[in-house]
Amino acid sequence: MTDKFDQQYAAFLDLVDTGTPETAIKKMELFGAEDELLQRIAERHERETIRIREREEPRSVILDNRYTWYTGPRPRDRYWPALEELLRKSGWSEQSLDDLDGASTKVVSLLSHPQVPKFSTKGLVVGYVQSGKTTNFTAVTAKAADRGYKLFIVLAGIHNGLRRQTQLRLVDQLVKPNPSRWLQLTDPDKDFTPPANAAAYLSKNNKQHVLCVIKKNPRVLEKFSAWLETASEYLADCPALIIDDEADQATVATETINPLIIEILGRLPKSAYVGYTATPFANLLIDPSAKDLYPEHFIVNLPKPTGHFGTEVLFGRDVMDGEDPEDVFDGFDMIRQVPESEVELVRPSSRADADGFHPVLTDTLRTAIRYFWLSTAARRVRKTGNPHSTMLVHTSVNTAVHNSFKHPLSKLRNESEALLRTGDAELLTELRQIWERETARVPADLFHEQQVTFDELAPLLPGVLHDCRIIMDNSGSKDRLDYENGPVVAIAVGGNTLSRGLTLEGLAVSFFVRSVSAYDTLLQMGRWFGFRNGYADLPRIWMTDELRDWFRHIATVESEMRRDIDVYMVEDKTPMTFAVRLRTHPALRVTAAAKMANAVPSASAYGGLRIQTRYFRTDHDWLAGNQAAARQLVGKAVLEGSPELDRQDGNVLIRGVPHELVTDFLREYRFHEKSQECDSKLLTDYIARRIAKSGALRGWNVAVIGGSAGTDSPKEFTFTDGCTVRMATRSALPGDDNDTVDIKTLMSRRDAAIDLDISSVQGELTEDKIKALRLQQSPDSALLALYVIDKDSEPEARRILSRRALNAAEDVIGVGLVFPPPSSDDSTVEWQYVATNLAKVRIEEEDLSGLDAVDD
Repeated sequence: MTDKFDQQYAAFLDLVDTGTPETAIKKMELFGAEDELLQRIAERHERETIRIREREEPRSVILDNRYTWYTGPRPRDRYWPALEELLRKSGWSEQSLDDLDGASTKVVSLLSHPQVPKFSTKGLVVGYVQSGKTTNFTAVTAKAADRGYKLFIVLAGIHNGLRRQTQLRLVDQLVKPNPSRWLQLTDPDKDFTPPANAAAYLSKNNKQHVLCVIKKNPRVLEKFSAWLETASEYLADCPALIIDDEADQATVATETINPLIIEILGRLPKSAYVGYTATPFANLLIDPSAKDLYPEHFIVNLPKPTGHFGTEVLFGRDVMDGEDPEDVFDGFDMIRQVPESEVELVRPSSRADADGFHPVLTDTLRTAIRYFWLSTAARRVRKTGNPHSTMLVHTSVNTAVHNSFKHPLSKLRNESEALLRTGDAELLTELRQIWERETARVPADLFHEQQVTFDELAPLLPGVLHDCRIIMDNSGSKDRLDYENGPVVAIAVGGNTLSRGLTLEGLAVSFFVRSVSAYDTLLQMGRWFGFRNGYADLPRIWMTDELRDWFRHIATVESEMRRDIDVYMVEDKTPMTFAVRLRTHPALRVTAAAKMANAVPSASAYGGLRIQTRYFRTDHDWLAGNQAAARQLVGKAVLEGSPELDRQDGNVLIRGVPHELVTDFLREYRFHEKSQECDSKLLTDYIARRIAKSGALRGWNVAVIGGSAGTDSPKEFTFTDGCTVRMATRSALPGDDNDTVDIKTLMSRRDAAIDLDISSVQGELTEDKIKALRLQQSPDSALLALYVIDKDSEPEARRILSRRALNAAEDVIGVGLVFPPPSSDDSTVEWQYVATNLAKVRIEEEDLSGLDAVDD
């Protein structure tokens, strides 16, 4: 019975290939199928639809709850099985193949059925930088071809290098396994040139699929659009899939590229447009009410692949709402500082100074280069992973600056090779110190890699330097990176041609001091993201502290953005009814100004949040001023509140503190500028608005958290008479900025519940449980927690490699704030976020409904 039903269900799927699921049911009914069978088929297909839509990864937002026409590969498919086998033979694990299968099935299921008479679908796929987006859209292309899509247009960035790289990949993985089934309008060495006979490619009689990989270049797009116009009579039966790789680049808000893409879509009666990008900020801010490329039908978050080095892995991120700081990974110790004093030696201070600029190979740059040679030699000892080894030097977009590095880098390589061949003791000692210092900070066994000693790699160093090429890779250079003709060892100096889409194979070391002003540009410059098979312990990045902090901020932006997509999917919203929020930064734009024309501030609130200080200055005046503000608050609170001394843990809890004392303290206390959530004005404005709206937050609980006996500092700090506590200890994360320290975690979950009765809590005390207790026990009061951190705090022995001493001039006052969950009339403040303006869509809908009413 089961086998027979499976056959009947397979017949139903065959009919789906030539129509929608609904029309397939009707056809089976006409063929005499019984109602019971049709009901079983409909129920199974619904289960398949739900299975795809509710996959844990990738999460997506979709336009409606229609049946999906695509539920996965079929036995008679041709292109996906060929691609799958090709990837398997190249070393892909079964788990990775399953992940790719699931992610690509999700995307295809959101496209329109190719047999629908007319459609125009617009979607967005959000991946990670250097994470395999090309493989995903190759799989999507294969599966769409298996189901009847005919014309495939891939918009492959704006540079020839990326277009060529993409064409080669698609030919190898799609065309070569089935050469008689594909026609190519482009090849690796030639962009689109209009063929004479459009009918030979696009007519219904031609059963082959058509592949076209073109640059986002006005002249090329104009030629392609004009060619489509000559073929208009054939396009009604030509379902087309347009893949826009790097969909935020040139696609959005450009005066030439954007209208041409829209024009091309307008010429195709059956078109599915899918943008792929790791930096979707501009795409999410497109005006949804305009005739543009806003992803109105779906947004898909691709899962993060196993082993991928992304922003958060390298730089860490800040804590988001509902997270325990101790559970948030703070990044591997792979970032090294370029002092600000060295920047002007490797990058001209202005464009006018670019001509005639002569870079200095600073101590930091020399160290980075020598570490690159060492890591390359270590990889040769291991004989595993990627055979290529590349270093990126990116200081400017100016080609004259790139070229100025050629002579000094070549000279350093030649002189170092000669010294190594003669066994120069001074150089060998310096190299040994660099290697042993770096391998101590990031042990190989942390990544299950082979530990390589200096004595093992030293004999290979002369060969590494001999093989090392110095390449200027820019729009004006003839000597470009080429990984197609054997293993490469190269120091590549470049700018925009190395900054997007193009993969730097075996990238191990980056020296990056490029000045960038927008999130998307900054992320795309980070060619160090990706996979590091066989050398996961070896990547290093040299950059300024400012750039490191910017990347950390963007890691937080990315996580919040993806969480927004997930949350709105669960709440059954659509891209036309929700706007993904993007956290802002005081010194960086979210994207280019032209792409933010439709952005509006997004309202947020402190309700239910737990925020805390993690960044502190270390100078006397700043710290002493905060001590005075804290002493003033506690002194007045003791007089006006009800002090409770917890003698067991050494904490002091003062209940019923008037809100005026708290807001006075927040105005006097100096928060570090990096602690963006801890903004005095936003905090005090929020408190004032909530008091005015609902009367909440009039009374506060103030806790002075003491250190634990035996584990924290033996020293004590007196706030006021009767309020003396033991100091806490908090060491700092690594960094060379002696004026600022980052302790990462100040407040524990138990501290966040110090004013609550937690005796009824079963199991672990989670954030959700604390929120529930606060809503039940103290819905109108908030908690302010004060900590005194010993200025001489040292790292614990087990953290000696990942932490450093605090070295503050005075003892540090830390602040934690825990707000009760928001009520229905919670006050909002406009802060930190922007989003696209969906109000325009609602206004247009209201206008249309009004016109309908008049017509009636």
